[in-house]
Amino acid sequence: QVQLVESGGGLVQPGGSLRLSCAASGSIFRFNFMDWYRQAPGKERELVAAITSGGSTNYADSVKGRFTISRDNGKNKVYLQMNSLKPEDTAVYYCRLRGDGYDYWGQGTQVTVSS
Repeated sequence: QVQLVESGGGLVQPGGSLRLSCAASGSIFRFNFMDWYRQAPGKERELVAAITSGGSTNYADSVKGRFTISRDNGKNKVYLQMNSLKPEDTAVYYCRLRGDGYDYWGQGTQVTVSS
């Protein structure tokens, strides 16, 4: 039905920036939520940022002021701009599309913050 593909991960030094992208394909109802989650080694998956189809956003306290989530409804894409990156941001980042009666996940993209 729906496929989500993340891109933009990589290796960056502390204090650097990365921009993640997630492209959704398939039949997608307009009104939904698109989220970014992350999972660090040995840790549980956690919500990083969320955005509604109307553009309302929420952020985890740990990334507030550093990360920005945005979406392009016409292109069915969601982005995560990550600034002032810290080693503790190292994780696999996952895109999620959800709404009434559906829930889809991407395959994840690795972000490593290290000197």
